[in-house]
Order: sequence, then C-alpha cells, then structure tokens
Amino acid sequence: MQDKIRNFSIIAHIDHGKTTLTDQFLHFTNTVTDQRKTERIMDSNPIEQERGITIKLAPARMEYRGHTLNLIDTPGHVDFGYEVSRSLAACEGGLLVVDATQGIQAQTLSNYEQARALGLVIIPVVNKVDLPSAETDRVMLEIMELCECSDEDIIQVSAKTGQNVQAVLDAIIERIPAPTGTVDSSLRALLITSHYDVHKGAIGLVRVIDGELKKEKLHFLSSQTSFLPVEIGVFSPEMRPVTSIKTGEVGYVATGLKDIKSLKIGDTLTQYHQREKVELLAGYKEPIPMVFMELYPTDTSEFTLLQDAMDKLSLRDAALRFKGTHSMALGSGLRVGFLGILHAEIVLERLSREFNLEIIATLPSVTYRVETMSGQELLVQTPAEMPDPAEIRIIQEPIAAMKIFTPTERMGDILNLVRDRRGEFKKSTHVGQRMSIECEVPLAEIITDFHDVLKSITSGYASFEYSFLKYTTVDAVKVAVMLNHEVIDALSFITVRERAEYDGRKIVSKLKEILPRQMFEVPVQAAIGGKVVARETIKAFRKDVTAKLYGGDVTRRKKLLAKQAKGKKRMKQFGKVEINQETFMSILKRS
Repeated sequence: MQDKIRNFSIIAHIDHGKTTLTDQFLHFTNTVTDQRKTERIMDSNPIEQERGITIKLAPARMEYRGHTLNLIDTPGHVDFGYEVSRSLAACEGGLLVVDATQGIQAQTLSNYEQARALGLVIIPVVNKVDLPSAETDRVMLEIMELCECSDEDIIQVSAKTGQNVQAVLDAIIERIPAPTGTVDSSLRALLITSHYDVHKGAIGLVRVIDGELKKEKLHFLSSQTSFLPVEIGVFSPEMRPVTSIKTGEVGYVATGLKDIKSLKIGDTLTQYHQREKVELLAGYKEPIPMVFMELYPTDTSEFTLLQDAMDKLSLRDAALRFKGTHSMALGSGLRVGFLGILHAEIVLERLSREFNLEIIATLPSVTYRVETMSGQELLVQTPAEMPDPAEIRIIQEPIAAMKIFTPTERMGDILNLVRDRRGEFKKSTHVGQRMSIECEVPLAEIITDFHDVLKSITSGYASFEYSFLKYTTVDAVKVAVMLNHEVIDALSFITVRERAEYDGRKIVSKLKEILPRQMFEVPVQAAIGGKVVARETIKAFRKDVTAKLYGGDVTRRKKLLAKQAKGKKRMKQFGKVEINQETFMSILKRS
C-alpha cells in the first residue's frame, strides 16, 4: 500500500546523536532483536565506530503502526556531502536533529537548505535534553527562527535513554507525506548508492519512483548496462531478499556485474524491453575530487599490492579517483583524488589497517588551471606537472564558498584567520546567540589545517562547511625542494609568489631539523624557476681518522685526511638521502 510508506532521512551535524537515534528506532520497532543490541548498528565499518562518524550512507526498513518506514542514513561530515544530496533526493521528509548542548552547526544548516530546496517536509528534533549542560530553550529558539515553526512542532528527545522516541515515529507517520508515483506505468528506479559484494557483484541501492521492480532483465539508461539480477531485496537493516519492490519503496538490486563503475550514481533503472520508451530521472552531480595526493609504498616492491588495494577500495567508494605516477625519489606510486582531507585520512587508514600497507603520502594539493603562452589550457594537479614559468601566461586557482558558524565573541579571531588565509569576507548574520559568517577562501588554504586552527581559536565551538565556487587568477609559483641537488617532487609545492620565499625558507629549515645526518654533507635547497631562494646544509658526521696515529711523520696524517675528503666527495656524488613517512607528516603540519 503506497499510502502506508514513509521515506525519510536524518539531517544532523557530526556527534549530534543521529546514529544513536537510529539505533533507538530499530529497537523500538523490533526491527533488531535484543540479541543484536549493539551500539552504532548502522556504522558497520570499524573506523566509523571508532571515530564516531558515518561515512557510507546505510538504509533501514522498519514496520510501525501498520506503516513501512524507510530510513536512509546520511553522513554528517562536510567531506561526505555528496552522499547527503543523494539520500535526501530519495525521501519525502527529514528529521532535523540538533544537539541541545551545542545548537545548530554549519553542516546542519547546509543540509537543511538542501532539504528545503528539494521540497522535503522537516520535523525538528532537539536531542540530548537529559544532559545537565543542555540549553534546550536557547536551542529551541534557534530552531524556531530557522524553520519558522512554533515550539509545539519541535520534539524534545534523548536518543541515549529513549525518551520521546515514540513521539518522533508518530510524527513521521503523521507529518511526512506518502511517496507519489504511478503504480501501473513502466519501472523507473533511482540509483542512490552502490557497493560491492564478492558473491553477488555490484549491489545498487534504489528507490522505486514508478512501476514495480521484479527479478527480470533490467537496464541502466545512462551507462547502457543490461543485466539479470541475482537478487532483489530490502534492508532491515541486514539484506533480506523479496520477490518485488513496489512504487515508493527503497531496496537493493544485486546485479551480478563485476565492474561497479557501470553503476553510475543517479542513473535510472528500468525494464530491458522498455528501455527505449522510458525517460531519464533527474540524477545527481557526480562527486568531484577536490584534494589530490600522491601515495607511494615505503617498500617499492609493494606497488602492485597498493594498486590492488585501491581497486578494492574504489569498488566501495564511488568518489575515489586514481591513476599511476612515478617519482625519481620514491619510485612508482598512485595519484589519488579525494573529496577532502577527512576522506583522505580515512582512505589512508583503511590502506594501513585492511591491507597492511605502509604508505608515504605527499602534501595535499588542489587542481590549478594553467594557460600557456601557446594558448593551451592545462589542469595541474601536482607541482611536478607545473610547466616552466617562461611558458605560463595565466594560473587560476579554485575558490571555495565557506560558511562558518561561531559564537559571536570569536568573530574577530575568525576574520583574522580568514584574512591570513587570503580569504574574503562576504556577510554575516545572527542565528540565535551565534554568527553565521560567509566568506570566499582559496581551496589550497583550507585543505591542510584550516579545520584544526579554527577549532583551536574558538575552543572547539565553531564549525564550517565549504563547496567549490569558481576559479580565479592568482600569481602562483612552484617551489621546488632539492636534497643533495636532486629535486624531490613529493616535497615540492605550489604557493602564491608573495609567500613563496618565506614558505621555502620555512620548509628548508624544517628539513634541516628533521632529516638524519649522513656520512656526507647534504645541501637542502628551495628554488623558484631555477633561482635558489633558501639553503641550509646538514653537516656530515665527523670521524677522526687520525685517532690511531701515534707520532711518526706528519705526511701520513695528511694522507689519511686527504683520503677521507676524497671518500666524502665521492659519497656526496652518489649518496642517497632516505626520507621516511615521519618526515613527510611533520612537514605536512604547517604549525
């Protein structure tokens, strides 16, 4: 019965209790038995459980008061915003969950605006009202101002104790509309996300918009891929096979396909024999990698293992992009595109945990647009790709639109931080007792440690979110870092000209402190277009070769010293400087 179906998602900032509330729904509706009562049921990945964040969206189907409730879980972190847009598009309503101790945060605001733009019905929920530090009245005023609703529309809950969870489930049935869709027409289902299973192949999570999904030959319209499904079913929250998925329902299709890339997120699924007649559904934006790093195995013989591991990870992560690269100093590696720094951290952690790989990751960089003197336009993702300065006409860098949410008294510190990062203030608005600051900041200034600095200057109270806005012209240069006269691409970086010399001196002096001394003298240099702007010298170990002499002719002493000098000269000529992961990580941290 279509009018007995409710599709909803939960909109919340990290740590506002979204996953705990989901667990309470599953227990209250008896979807999960008492034997399986574990915390964070929906976050199956160990990294999700440890960090207390949701990375991959997970669906769950519950039965309550004769209704079928489909919850499509959404991640809360800014890096996984593309997962949020997809899950919201598959729903008719959403719960806006706000922590009573923290109030509305930047990510909540951004996802709320997305949900409003899609026309979703919003149910405001204040969580953690049982805590002694809860400021329930203040937070309710903030929500009333944001959602333009009365205090009666807001439900006060404690996801931890289960207080008022039933009232939320009742509100979902009463306030969120049933899905619309034509039961009798040809099948049209929207592909929300996908993952890979060794036995069932690529599995797509779908929302049936029109018609009925059965076990017959199916076809994806955008990718032009046809297949006979191995299994169709629903999540409760484990995968449970069913004979058909009806209009308005959410379920999965095990395609049996071995290549997950043929499942384009936002694609339209239909019956094979109707493929010519059916219209495409409005899809999603493809996730665009914003941050690039080069990954090299510490042991060069493990390169094929790294490739295999990345292939396996990309089966489960549609946003991961990578291709081969080579460095003189580090050997063969992969250039990988990530959505943001947290995404990169999680991928690196998974490579280390699940595949036991030791990885050297280079400094993160963004994509620059470079127009050469001959009129050719290049996309430069790493410093090594930057052409010679004489060939460059214009360099453009990506700018992000940023929204920062902060206590009013910290506004001055934040504006100083934005200016320090070459940002431009646009406007600020009051939301309750806090400020929403809108500004434009170069993406290159955000991807290293902006989040850490923002948290430290505001004692952890500020939050921010950003999205790509435009490209603008910038006077940028490549600073090449050289060890023993050999350019180390992995340490080289692109920065604005006015800061290039300062940053060059900083990295050179840092390398002098960090790199171990060798048996020969090692010059550490930073150069811009062939001109050395900074130099430090790591002194050689000194061995007293004349210690064993006692008396005798002075020429013997001179001979030994000359021989030592000759050996050091030869060492300097052919010597290699080993660079370990700790060196890279300590350079990566600006401060």
